[in-house]
Amino acid sequence: MAEGKHTFFSILLVSLMVVVWSPAGDAHNITAILDDFPDYSLYNSYLTQTKVADEINSRDTVTCLVLPNAAMAALAAKRPLAAIKNALQLLTLLDYFDPAKLHNLQGGAVLSTTLLQTTGNEPGNLGFVNITNQRGGKVAFASAAPGSKPDATYTKSIKQVPYNLSVVEISAPITFSGLLDAPTASGSNLTGLLEKAGCKTFASLLSSSGVLKIFQSAMTKGLTLFAPNDEAFKAPGIPDLASLSSAELVTVLQYHALASYTPKASLKTATGRLATMASSGAGKYDLGVVTRGDDVSLSTGVDSSRVASTILDDTPVCVLTVDSILLPVELFGKAPSPAPAPSPKKAKSHPKKHHSPPAPPASSPATESPSDAPAADEKAADDKSAAPAMLAGTLTSLISIIVALVSVL
Repeated sequence: MAEGKHTFFSILLVSLMVVVWSPAGDAHNITAILDDFPDYSLYNSYLTQTKVADEINSRDTVTCLVLPNAAMAALAAKRPLAAIKNALQLLTLLDYFDPAKLHNLQGGAVLSTTLLQTTGNEPGNLGFVNITNQRGGKVAFASAAPGSKPDATYTKSIKQVPYNLSVVEISAPITFSGLLDAPTASGSNLTGLLEKAGCKTFASLLSSSGVLKIFQSAMTKGLTLFAPNDEAFKAPGIPDLASLSSAELVTVLQYHALASYTPKASLKTATGRLATMASSGAGKYDLGVVTRGDDVSLSTGVDSSRVASTILDDTPVCVLTVDSILLPVELFGKAPSPAPAPSPKKAKSHPKKHHSPPAPPASSPATESPSDAPAADEKAADDKSAAPAMLAGTLTSLISIIVALVSVL
């Protein structure tokens, strides 16, 4: 009997240790790790500029093949960010390879998928990397493209977070024919891309309002566009945009854009509200971001819209489709709160005369504060703030049980 109690006590103690020592939140931050290694400052800088860092940090298991400054400078020389991003994605393996695993590959070689493969932009297996153990303990890396030479070799380990993140240095970039020939996004036909993606109504409004020229000018420095599909303009309850003044329509359209390159992976890690191209001051015409797993939604204060698909992700331009028109609270007012439900007693005693109280009138644009976060944002914030309290409660309960058992034993 005493032995059983001791066994149960041991199990509870182990459980407590797991709770205490289990990491919470993001498992890694690649740019923060590399900040401690100046030899890779150029590689680290391009991870930030291309937003590949956000993709890496959103992955549970990843290996970064890092280039020292001299090799990274040669790779990036006179090339657009879109080409550099392709190269960095090919250097990011979606598996965990620490030095021990690299030197003990089953069968002496392995084909690993990379971030580049997940884009769907490369045919066949061009988004894969061959890893091979060669004579003398050397580990070589090469593109899976036919005829590729294993010019890159493992040099040394930089940092490991066991089974989640491995950062190792290699001697040279991994490339294949055409990888670095990415066209600049500024030459893209924006209206053509939108029309092909089923956003013809939005494209037409951009052209007729003159906002298209504003967006095209921004494409050289940074632009993220949230394009509602054609069905969004037919949804029930959508305000008549034709009733807006020309200036108001321009504001609504600019509200669908950010003056920065912010792909979906970066939206998932965004904190706070995002200033749009319509923003004229702090907290005006901004957007909230709500993330649930891989789903990302944009909150306006009137409603929310899911980010559906990527039309173009070509640094420094990203064009995403959204399921609904983004309606700024400054022009369309905050969505009314639902009327409170009647008490059961009143509903029973006055079944025919009872009426739900009217919803409060929407505030005028002049007095409405766009910083009033929508319910979804508040819930997300509450969930995050409640996490420490939940952890503390769990620890307290486990400690209480252990103390009780100790007193018995």
